[in-house]
Amino acid sequence: MAVTDTPVAHVECFDCPIRHRAVCARCETDELEALEAIKYYRTFDAGQTVIWSGDRMDFVGSVMEGIATLSQTMEDGRTQMVGLLLPSDFVGRPGRESAAYDVTATTQLTMCCFRRKPFEELMIRTPHIGQRLLEMTLDELDAAREWMLLLGRKTAREKIASLLAIIARRDATLKLGPTRGRIVFDLPLTREAMADYLGLTLETVSRQISALKRDGVIVLEGKRHVTVPDFDRLLGETGDDSDGGMPA
Repeated sequence: MAVTDTPVAHVECFDCPIRHRAVCARCETDELEALEAIKYYRTFDAGQTVIWSGDRMDFVGSVMEGIATLSQTMEDGRTQMVGLLLPSDFVGRPGRESAAYDVTATTQLTMCCFRRKPFEELMIRTPHIGQRLLEMTLDELDAAREWMLLLGRKTAREKIASLLAIIARRDATLKLGPTRGRIVFDLPLTREAMADYLGLTLETVSRQISALKRDGVIVLEGKRHVTVPDFDRLLGETGDDSDGGMPA
């Protein structure tokens, strides 16, 4: 496993920026103290592998900062990206010793990790953790269904709008900001990564982003700083129902 030696400042669970969405969201003070005793941090540079599919996984954890991809290598050697891990998403499966997918850092990635065996034992003693993990698993199932729809049925423009909406909504939720009206965020993916994720060419991604910008759906400063003047209008470009049809 490739890990950078960059030191990560210790963050108390009480002050964690992702706590309200992470697996510890429902924990009481004594439960947070128990998690503190088994947690540690790992930082990965963009492009580094967090874990390979099939490798023994001795930890589980939450993405604190950055984005990672979930992918699977097929028998003919091709790699299919099957999902994104955004801040507060959970990595690993209690009760499973090996990784189901390759996990790769797309940007610099910081993870709050827990040793797997102590975490599994803590889950038994702490229903709040198990309940929250169940909620997150169901959210992940919804995201997987959205992913199937996004790849199979949507136009290129709808795919780009959907991805922007997912990232904008998650960013706003993490910052406890509004998820309607004007939303401002930094796009954490390069256009190349967006193309891989959405099954599009780089040229198509660039063309569709330019079209959304030209039509006033988004405003770009540079290539990464995005302003959505009217989030409902962006949702209208996704091809989903009026509520967005996407997980938060």
